[in-house]
Amino acid sequence: MSASVIDGKLHAAKLKARIAEATGRLKAEHGLVPGLATVLVGDDPASEVYVRNKNKTAESLGFKSVHHHLPATASEAEVLSLVKALNADTSVHGILVQLPLPKQIREQAVLDTLDPAKDVDALTPTNAGLLLSGRAKLVSCTPMGVMILLKETLGPIAGLDALVIGRSLLFGKPAAQLLLAANATVTMAHSKTRDLAGTARRADILVAAIGRAEFVKGDWVKPGATVIDVGINRVEAGEGKTKLVGDVDYAEAAKIAAHITPVPGGVGAMTIVCLMRNTLIAAASQAGLAIPDV
Repeated sequence: MSASVIDGKLHAAKLKARIAEATGRLKAEHGLVPGLATVLVGDDPASEVYVRNKNKTAESLGFKSVHHHLPATASEAEVLSLVKALNADTSVHGILVQLPLPKQIREQAVLDTLDPAKDVDALTPTNAGLLLSGRAKLVSCTPMGVMILLKETLGPIAGLDALVIGRSLLFGKPAAQLLLAANATVTMAHSKTRDLAGTARRADILVAAIGRAEFVKGDWVKPGATVIDVGINRVEAGEGKTKLVGDVDYAEAAKIAAHITPVPGGVGAMTIVCLMRNTLIAAASQAGLAIPDV
């Protein structure tokens, strides 16, 4: 048995096309152009690449894209002042402050200042609470990408046993809530879980987001399960080269699973497009319009 590969790039392209179509309708019927503002503090190379890709994708969809780059020495007061100005700017519907931030700036202070209606990363306490109560409009991007992949691969997942390995605010906790909302039976596991391998073997849907390269072994996978690998880890590949691998031992798991996401080319491909989906939803919501079905 060899798993069917879930092509994140293909699913992302389909979602992007739906967003572009809905954006065109918003502009034609209401004169509304979704606006995304990105904020980068410092010169972290990986963060610069992420932000550049986000701006490029926004522009390709017909969004208004604005970028603010502050030096690594910027004070917390300067960052909060910028966030407040973007909160007040009616042409900006989504605000993304790229994390991590320099140590002199408290992440929590930034999130507490950010207008939840413009929080397209869905990290504010307000949006986390709305997700818990089943009323969220804006949902954390990577978990939403995972849910779209599952829906398009499996259809309804009601009654299936789902295991999320990892309990981060960015992924694990919102992913568990979304799986629950889809009527899966959800277990959350982490580094302190006893018999993690045994717990994993019971899962119809195994989601790995623990941040450790190839941590989940092939014999942890239930035959016929769907494996979603959220990890991105850079490891040595010999001769001074490196390669990207996930949190799952892909080669072994693919022999047992029915469906599996690769790294790269799986979940990661969905994340930026889901950010654009949130920006579109935020724009429509702030204008008092119906939320586009994308």
